[in-house]
Amino acid sequence: MKLTAIVLAAGAARRFGSDKLSAIFRGEPLVRHAVKVARAAPVDRVIVVAHPGLDIGIWPDDPTVGVIPVDSDALSVSLRAGVAAAGDVDGVFVFLGDMPLVPGDIASLLADRIGDAYAAMPRQGGKPGHPVLLSARALLDVGKLEGDAGAGKLLRQRSDICLVETNDPAIHFDVDRPEDLNRLDRSD
Repeated sequence: MKLTAIVLAAGAARRFGSDKLSAIFRGEPLVRHAVKVARAAPVDRVIVVAHPGLDIGIWPDDPTVGVIPVDSDALSVSLRAGVAAAGDVDGVFVFLGDMPLVPGDIASLLADRIGDAYAAMPRQGGKPGHPVLLSARALLDVGKLEGDAGAGKLLRQRSDICLVETNDPAIHFDVDRPEDLNRLDRSD
């Protein structure tokens, strides 16, 4: 199965008050943690969809990591750009650049269990989380998204989603405000 990972990192970060993806978390820019997890997934390459001001010069020696600049903070624009850059694949993992603690093994579990489902996602405490693995069928529907709607809009309409149970609440932890960095640092 040919899979690609997309790291969405083009949001405006209004609640954070500055460029949260460049904020330092455990000694590195926040987005770097998301890229590391995406690189560990069973993928051929990682596409970072980023706003033009994000410093992406942190992976210069890795040909499997590419950057697509997007001058829009609309989630649908970023997702469509990432899917277009992925090309002809069997599926795409969608990682969020502000989720630094996603468990490293979850992507492999999703890939192993997706089968012929529309998508696969982890679930903890009855609530779905990230990353999401979109099948090739789902990728065809991404073009229908508009505005700040992500794949969640597509997934809520479906009954053929593979949910993979996990005990790890990190599939829900994201950074919205500066104080979230301290909360996450204490969470594990």
